[in-house]
Amino acid sequence: MAGRRFVYGPVASRRLGFSLGVDIIPYKTCTLDCVYCQLGSTGKTTARRRSFVPPAKVLAQVRAAVASGTKIDVITFSGSGEPTLNKDIGRLIRAIKRTTRIPVAVLTNGTLLTRRDVRRDLAAADIVVPSLDAVPAALFRRVNRPHAGIASAGVVDGLARFRDEFAGEIRLEVMLVKGINDSPAAIAALKAAVARIRPDRIELNTVVRPPAERRAGALGPADLEKVRAALGPRARIVAPFSRRKPAPAAGGLERAVLATVARRPQTAEDIAVALGRHRDEVLKTLAALLTRGRARVLVHGGRTYFAGRGA
Repeated sequence: MAGRRFVYGPVASRRLGFSLGVDIIPYKTCTLDCVYCQLGSTGKTTARRRSFVPPAKVLAQVRAAVASGTKIDVITFSGSGEPTLNKDIGRLIRAIKRTTRIPVAVLTNGTLLTRRDVRRDLAAADIVVPSLDAVPAALFRRVNRPHAGIASAGVVDGLARFRDEFAGEIRLEVMLVKGINDSPAAIAALKAAVARIRPDRIELNTVVRPPAERRAGALGPADLEKVRAALGPRARIVAPFSRRKPAPAAGGLERAVLATVARRPQTAEDIAVALGRHRDEVLKTLAALLTRGRARVLVHGGRTYFAGRGA
């Protein structure tokens, strides 16, 4: 924990600009076990809020990043799991807002917005991006595999309540999985829920990185356009096709990491962004390479870099 980096990036985001990531959750700690998750299976889900990381260290790293002069358009809580499971998130958002005028965003699956304390915690944010992939109860369980006690009707109700209370911008994200939640009936149910939630915009996405389950496939551009048209003028497609470099398959990740660090020393965050993989996946791969002597560590300017043996 002492050497853990809670801040990563800034990462160039099509939706948010240059986004400084803030990760305050242990790897794959989540209320859901979505079939499409790029981080793999959650395993045991949880709905218990806890203090997972030292708030003072998180704030120190955010302040250092802001003070560095790096271009940052937004500070975004996201990363390894569901950020609202950290009960310090409200305190952190408010402390960051006292430090800088840079907007604060939260990427959340929205499942805990049924709770008043969670809605109160997120009230200080400027942008909240909750997700809603399926409304019918059976379909919600099939796509999102929630923790016991979390139901789609409650999620929709929580999102609607949050809209009534929140003064900032809500961007509702929908992840579409081919042959699972893209039927006309599923989209009609989603449209009815959207009418209750009243988001400022709807962002449509699909599976473009290796998912937790192989059966989770992507919709093509034409099918995404049909969904966009059905959901109306507030909906837009954010899923990339022609410009995204595909992430390496799991079996090729080690080779890809070696090829990346052979060119020049890089941080784990740099490698993760370049390869389109989660930082913790990259760190595990780097640990294996270091153990076998295939890579080495360089420390410069207080940061840890990884290099090939010949770099």
